Amino acid sequence: MGVRGLQGFVGSSCPHVCTAVNFKELAERHRSEHPGCTPTVVVDAMCCLRYWYTPDSWICGGQWREYFSSLREFVKTFTTAGIKLIFFFDGMVEQNKRDEWVKRRLKNNREIARIFHYVKSHKEQPGRNMFFIPSGLAIFTRFALKTLGQETLCSLQEADYEVASYGLQNHCLGILGEDTDYLIYNTCPYFSISELCLESLDTIMLCREKLCQSLGLSLCDLPLLACLLGNDIIPEGMFESFRYKCLSSYTSVRENFDKKGNIILAVADHISKVLHLHQGEKKLEEMLPLGPNRALFYKGVASYILPGQKSPWFFQKPKGVVTLNKQVVSMCTDPDSNQKLLIGTDSEFNLEAPMCTDPDSKQEVLICTDPESTQEASICTHPEIKQEDPMDTEPEIKQQVTMVSDPEILKVARAHHVQAESYLVYNVLSSGEVECGNSLEDALDRTLPGQAQVYRPVRQRVYSLLLGGSQGDASTCPTVKEWFVYSGNPLRHPDLVRPLQMNIPGGTPSLKLLWLSTEPGIQVRRLDALLACFDLSSLKEELQALESPFQALCCLLIYLFVQVDALCLEDLHAFIAQALCLQEKSTAQLMDLQLDHVDPRAVQLGSLLVRGLTTLVLVNSACGFPWTAADFMPWNLFDGKLFHQKYLQSEKGHAVAVLVEQNRSRLTTFHTLKSIVCKACVKEDRPVVSRRHWRAHHSGRWGRQGSSSHRTSSGHSRSGQGQHWRDQGPGSRQHEPDQWRRY
Repeated sequence: MGVRGLQGFVGSSCPHVCTAVNFKELAERHRSEHPGCTPTVVVDAMCCLRYWYTPDSWICGGQWREYFSSLREFVKTFTTAGIKLIFFFDGMVEQNKRDEWVKRRLKNNREIARIFHYVKSHKEQPGRNMFFIPSGLAIFTRFALKTLGQETLCSLQEADYEVASYGLQNHCLGILGEDTDYLIYNTCPYFSISELCLESLDTIMLCREKLCQSLGLSLCDLPLLACLLGNDIIPEGMFESFRYKCLSSYTSVRENFDKKGNIILAVADHISKVLHLHQGEKKLEEMLPLGPNRALFYKGVASYILPGQKSPWFFQKPKGVVTLNKQVVSMCTDPDSNQKLLIGTDSEFNLEAPMCTDPDSKQEVLICTDPESTQEASICTHPEIKQEDPMDTEPEIKQQVTMVSDPEILKVARAHHVQAESYLVYNVLSSGEVECGNSLEDALDRTLPGQAQVYRPVRQRVYSLLLGGSQGDASTCPTVKEWFVYSGNPLRHPDLVRPLQMNIPGGTPSLKLLWLSTEPGIQVRRLDALLACFDLSSLKEELQALESPFQALCCLLIYLFVQVDALCLEDLHAFIAQALCLQEKSTAQLMDLQLDHVDPRAVQLGSLLVRGLTTLVLVNSACGFPWTAADFMPWNLFDGKLFHQKYLQSEKGHAVAVLVEQNRSRLTTFHTLKSIVCKACVKEDRPVVSRRHWRAHHSGRWGRQGSSSHRTSSGHSRSGQGQHWRDQGPGSRQHEPDQWRRY
């Protein structure tokens, strides 16, 4: 993340950039200098996840009760010191960072393969050096923080830009994260989460002014340096030859610095001694070997310029002036691209910050310095691009290029997205493009499917609900682009997934009815829609008779056991038993659990269930929130080590009474839940049998041979209603035959 090589350079070559500070002392100073103003720290939550996740066990699916406790302690410590926290999460993957996103996901695949190889070889969890965050951690952290009363926001673009903007505009105490981009933004101070001692609130502040002194640069030069070194927008190899030319002509090579350190010094030296000579006189493309990458380079530099800021590296005579939210800006376009830009019209014609900050717009904001361009400029006019308030939640949606045309629906979806109350819904409605990262899945285990394939039919029905109009007609819905990680998917293109027709009693309600209606009985309609997404409408009465959170658990288990042939009775026993025992376990008891060994299949099953809970977040928000979030939060339903313990016991053939720890009340509930799941599966011609029983009748693999359909609400397999995971394949790719045409 951030600028290539800069973190190592600062740590080894410029240690004076790092200053030891104490948050309590900083907060006291802030209060004395700004009476009546609460010291506020903006937290880049995505950078902090691996530091917040302190439980020893991470491979079994997540120690969610322990994690929730660690978050509570984190919040309490800052609150006690009188410091307010504002948490930002990534809500979108910007198109210009998609290649980097894919690169990281493929790297994660290799790391996960090494993890499973270790587990199979040693039958234990690898060391922390191979740590991989549990599935769904980012999604459920949002809800945990909201439960703890914290202001939690989800970005409409790359979160670091919104974090830096918020910190600057609200005069915050600083930014807490772990991303060298925060050394480039000219914003409030940047503090390291990796160096934070929670008990004392000591940490390290990385000072961009001291970095500039070391490099002989000014603050406004840092965006240029970042792009020449490479970042999430500019590939590291794009200017590799240029950097080596700088190094070859650099006369102050320091022997005590490594090669990367000297390259950074050489590039900075070139900026200060060569480029500065012609600043304001020549265009960057006349001074740098930008070639066909000119537009991307300009965009990379502009991505660091915050609202109200200017860069002396760009100049432009105004060709025409328009008023945008009562601010005067000029417009021009790069003649070699269709990307639009906005430029400040002050007397120096310096570049102002990119003003259209909504990634939903297909009119991307970009800087252009070509005064000879005769192309007409266009502009997106979303109110959220106001420089005064980038978090404005009153967008002018009607001018967006979106998947749906109803501005009221988009406004509601956007508000839920920004407030971190929903998952993927706004992405589907605004751009029709969604993504999901890696899960702990064994690519070599061909008997268990990947979660992306298992839950795809559910997502397809959600797409139908969101995009099908008032009638929910899937046949007229556009396809949705899915960037989901699963074995065999090279992620060269998104899967083009067609929505799947829903079967809702009484017909498919409109989004306005589901989201905005206050009429009596609307919660019933919302629940009907939720169950229909899982194709469980016929089980409404049985599920409603259950207490929370077991409705959500049974919903997922029925769907999973019908959809995945390889699941057996022992798996069902483990899932149910751990959920029942969890209800009366303290955090300390869960921490003290010890496992005989780690089973790779149980690792994947844990991730599969947790991804089902994230799917429930999507479905629940799409259907107007028929269930409360607490009904399917993992700390109420799932514990990785506890599930693993029950799985190992069940595999050994332990009696159900042992699984529920000799508790009669739990035993009664266990049989109730098991009966509901098993009866539902039998209706679908999918009896759940013991693995030992299965092996007595079949050899080798576990899946039902010849099965190619999944559950429908009528209890019959119907062609065109969905696909069993084995038959899904990689989905449809761009420039390839449409494998989803059957829908």
